[in-house]
Amino acid sequence: MKSIFALVLMFWLTGCASRLPPDYALCEGDVLFQSMPYSPLVEAIEGITSSPYSHCGIVAKSKAGQWVVIEAIGPVRETPISNWIDQGRRGWFEAYRLSPEFEPKIPLILAAARKYLGRPYDIHYSFDDKRIYCSELIFKAVLTATGKKLGKVERLGDLNWKPHERFIRSIEGKVPLDRAMITPRSLAEAPELTKVYAKPR
Repeated sequence: MKSIFALVLMFWLTGCASRLPPDYALCEGDVLFQSMPYSPLVEAIEGITSSPYSHCGIVAKSKAGQWVVIEAIGPVRETPISNWIDQGRRGWFEAYRLSPEFEPKIPLILAAARKYLGRPYDIHYSFDDKRIYCSELIFKAVLTATGKKLGKVERLGDLNWKPHERFIRSIEGKVPLDRAMITPRSLAEAPELTKVYAKPR
């Protein structure tokens, strides 16, 4: 009985979640992308960016040794990876890994991301630090730790905003065409990231 308990505890502490695919060998610093359940906001994010990615987070280990994803969803928080996978549509996600030049900086990147823990979610997608959205969290953490920009910062006006104008106006009152933002799609397309896992849809 004790051996069974010890085995269960070991799996819990190492974050070996039942939802984690056995063919994905995750590493700290991996950037995960997923499609969130449908809502007007999610449909706007995916439609404006012409991408299935509506959310992202970065993999880390908690102080207890559990695999977590640092994410900006509601407040910035650390979410057990099994819960993070479950929150996406049909449990689908893709994983990207930073290029080897970033490996020595991963502890600093994660520390920079954790400085935003508890910060509220930014539904206006602005670049101030009062509120944070998902791809902004990763972009700023990498920039702070390495001085390098991960992904291309884009203007809302250069994206596919017109089909979602009504929703944008319901939040903003007008369409802020010059608003600069870093989208999940742009982050995933950064040359410093390589896809290492894609769960079948």
